[in-house]
Amino acid sequence: MKLINKPSQLRALFCSILLLLEFAFVAAEDPYRFFDWTITYGDIYPLGVKQQGILINGQFPGPEIYSVTNDNLIINVHNNLTEPFLLSWNGVQQRRNSYQDGVYGTTCPIPPGKNFTYTLQVKDQIGSFFYFPSLAFHKAAGGFGAIKILSRPRIPVPFPDPAGDFSLLIGDWYQINHKKLQSVLDFGHKLPFPQAVLINGRPSGTTFTAIQGKTYRLRISNVGLQNTLNFRIQGHDMKLVEVEGTHTIQTTYSSLDVHVGQSYSVLITADQAPKDYYIVVSTRFTNKILTSTAILHYSNSLQSVSGPILGGPTTQIDWSIKQARSIRTNLTASGPRPNPQGSYHYGLINISRTITLVSSAAQVNGKQRYAVNSVSFRPADTPLKLADYFNIGRVFQVGSIPDSPSGRPMYLDTSVMGADFRAFVEIVFQNHENIIQSWHIDGYSFWVVG
Repeated sequence: MKLINKPSQLRALFCSILLLLEFAFVAAEDPYRFFDWTITYGDIYPLGVKQQGILINGQFPGPEIYSVTNDNLIINVHNNLTEPFLLSWNGVQQRRNSYQDGVYGTTCPIPPGKNFTYTLQVKDQIGSFFYFPSLAFHKAAGGFGAIKILSRPRIPVPFPDPAGDFSLLIGDWYQINHKKLQSVLDFGHKLPFPQAVLINGRPSGTTFTAIQGKTYRLRISNVGLQNTLNFRIQGHDMKLVEVEGTHTIQTTYSSLDVHVGQSYSVLITADQAPKDYYIVVSTRFTNKILTSTAILHYSNSLQSVSGPILGGPTTQIDWSIKQARSIRTNLTASGPRPNPQGSYHYGLINISRTITLVSSAAQVNGKQRYAVNSVSFRPADTPLKLADYFNIGRVFQVGSIPDSPSGRPMYLDTSVMGADFRAFVEIVFQNHENIIQSWHIDGYSFWVVG
């Protein structure tokens, strides 16, 4: 063995070790993706007449976020509106940074003329999601866009790589300015019926091109305000493969109900005659049916779209419930890590608490309000996460919303419900209203057990 006894040799060895360690550290760090967004008002024409829309870098809808599991997303948002602005990342789990989730009460809004940099990591996540503005009915003017989180190359996915991957943002749309919509509620009325349904910002004419014989992935998100939408493609079945980050049993559907806030991934195969086909989206559970279309265009098409627009379900509630019950987790597929998604034996879970959440609607002080367990949320001047972190008193009180309906008339409060770390909580949702309610628990996934 040759001993190193010269200072120069020791320095060289030490530098080599440092270089190796630095390389290992850099190689081990997850990739970064940087986005620089400017939020402005601008003219948009989704229904053929000029409206005031919210644009991101001049785009409506906003730019798509493309990422891979564990990527770090650095999103610098410049607010050039005349009022505060806030973005929420629907379905993206915020791990140890819930204050960046972007809903009022957890995050400070971005003041006019200022910027804020969101630092998100899509840690151990895959799937189809979207972002949207969460203040002042801004969502009714735009500011939303798709989020794709792809699996890492070494993680097996339970279906072959598709030939293409398209995002479809569907939603009800109002020709009424978003500030006027807000004033409708402020004067004690419920929202009127929308004027249209949009697909990627347009009521018709959006085209997706496919090569005959190839299979494609469609990521469908309902970014609207209140209406469930049915999605279908003329002459084509859809194989459901993923719902908001979970691979599903691959069941085939001719149409899908997509409730507000939901995102589905389906596979379609261009295995029909070479022509163009309607992609159809229509409202559900409404007396008047609004319908929007896009086009699935075969690259070797010999004929444009023809025939009547494909009809779908309208007011059948049982049909929608049956479909929802048919969606199941694929327990043999890998999730974001190279192991099956697994399951819990629900009967063996130690449920330490049951919460019953009942939605309701009423007027409070002449304004149309909505509540959970009789409490309609009243924003505090200080974001709740900051008040909690810095121990600022008299901002909120844990337990200000009860675990079950109290029977009290609706009232305003900064409603905060506490929970124990690592506890298993059963939540029962009840809806006595005559509209569909969509529930979203920011930063969490949950199992539907009944």
